[in-house]
Amino acid sequence: MEESSSPPYKGRNMDEPPAFKCDSSSLLSEDQFMCSVCLDEFTDPVTTPCGHNFCKTCLTQYWDNSPHCHCPLCKETFTKRPELKINTTLREVVDHFMKKKGLDKPAVLCDVCTGMKLKAVKSCLNCGLTFCKSHLELHYNVPKLMKHKLINPVENVEDYICQKHERPLELFCREDEMCVCQFCTETDHKTHKTVTIEEESGEKRTQLGKTQSEIQQMIQERLKNMEEIKHSVELRKKITEREIADSIEVFTAMVRSIERSQAELLQVMEEKQKAADRQAEGLIKDLEQEITELKRRDSELEQLSHTEDHIHLLQIYPTMNSPPHTKNWTDISINTDVNVETVRKVLSQLQEKLSETLNTKLKQAVSTELKRCQQYAEDVNLDPDTAHPKLILSDDGKQVTHGDTKQNLPDNPKRFYMYLIVLGKEGFSSGRFYYEVQVKGKTEWDVGVARESVNRKGDITLSPQDGFWTVILRNENQYKACAGPSVPLTLREKPQTVGVFVDYEEGLVSFYDVEARSHIYSYTGQSSAFTEKLYPYFSPCSNDGGKNSAPMIISCMFKTE
Repeated sequence: MEESSSPPYKGRNMDEPPAFKCDSSSLLSEDQFMCSVCLDEFTDPVTTPCGHNFCKTCLTQYWDNSPHCHCPLCKETFTKRPELKINTTLREVVDHFMKKKGLDKPAVLCDVCTGMKLKAVKSCLNCGLTFCKSHLELHYNVPKLMKHKLINPVENVEDYICQKHERPLELFCREDEMCVCQFCTETDHKTHKTVTIEEESGEKRTQLGKTQSEIQQMIQERLKNMEEIKHSVELRKKITEREIADSIEVFTAMVRSIERSQAELLQVMEEKQKAADRQAEGLIKDLEQEITELKRRDSELEQLSHTEDHIHLLQIYPTMNSPPHTKNWTDISINTDVNVETVRKVLSQLQEKLSETLNTKLKQAVSTELKRCQQYAEDVNLDPDTAHPKLILSDDGKQVTHGDTKQNLPDNPKRFYMYLIVLGKEGFSSGRFYYEVQVKGKTEWDVGVARESVNRKGDITLSPQDGFWTVILRNENQYKACAGPSVPLTLREKPQTVGVFVDYEEGLVSFYDVEARSHIYSYTGQSSAFTEKLYPYFSPCSNDGGKNSAPMIISCMFKTE
């Protein structure tokens, strides 16, 4: 109910119920007096700190069945469960509203009154009429009429009377599931089991109460499902936002690294150009000096070629006959090439920086994702009824090894006979779950999940088409995802513990190296194949004469809130 800007009950006797209109022109509606959990009028209404109202019982049961204490309407979470106190003012308003609502129903009028008809107080099933208070007096005073069946006034009295015998419908035939009169039990329903209307009505009310309880439970379950969906959407939104932020950070770092490396490369090239410029300037200066010297010698030779002083010519001939000393310019050139080794060094540094940045960011992202998956950890135990006769399980159901001798075990539909396989006890057909298994010291193993209906007696192929989503190790270092066809996996480190995460609704199965905090492989888009329960799947493979005798050990984990 909306708050008013002025006190709504000023000047009123507080012992009286609130005065307000309940007609069609009122600002109040029936919806304002209904609990959003049971969808019925408030019973002992209580108010949450966020200002919403619910039946006390509805809200108490909702919190008892929910992992978090929050408002069913606006989802505001309360760190401490609020103490619920009945909102007495709202209860008075609801009571008054319901009474007024009842008064607003059209009254049943007396069938006997002439002229202005009075309000009826009773209907007689023997007379088939409805009477006001004054016309009903005879039924209280006349002995014959005193035996008539009276009920609260109804408009359709004929619906309460047997159309065949014109007698009150006082009994119920359980074989024909219909109301009958006393005469009916002596004719058509003579051999049938009949009970009074009141007795049958009481049982039907009990059944309706059970049905109502089931419906309320269904409402609670759907509210819970709706809450889980909203939570899942919010969680996915936060993960997406985080992934976007991480991606931006990675690429920003890449761009910055490229820009730095580009600047370093440009600086190297500029320095090379400056060195080439200085070299050219020096060579040009030397050439200019040599040209000046050669021109002087050429001028002297020109003069000597016309001289008449023969003695002087012969004296300086040895000096003038040979060219002046100059550099050998044949092998001299300007170094215009950038040092290839320098460029390679810069590019190598760039690649190394990019690789380090990417590896760091990817490892951080995978580590965050793995922590999220571990929140859905389940306490997985091996199911001995599914284990191949040569598999030996520990007493606590956490370890499995391969034995050379076939055990004498009872046959059952769940047991695998052709392959060394064992499944977890609990299956999952919705939500998310996660488990970890230690494979340290093993040279071969299979890990994953399997569909409940997989073939357990005959030949199988590890593939999603046959109901298996697995990662395997063969020959000590050959890792594969059995995706049909298989996908070879290149892992930097040898996994010691493998984490398996399943999101049933998303159709996702992911594998992680727990110690290295790295991602191994993911099956995506499998929703159409997830049509039944999925079970944790394990195979320690053959012990290979002791080389592969190490056990597969399921880690004991606890869910983190």
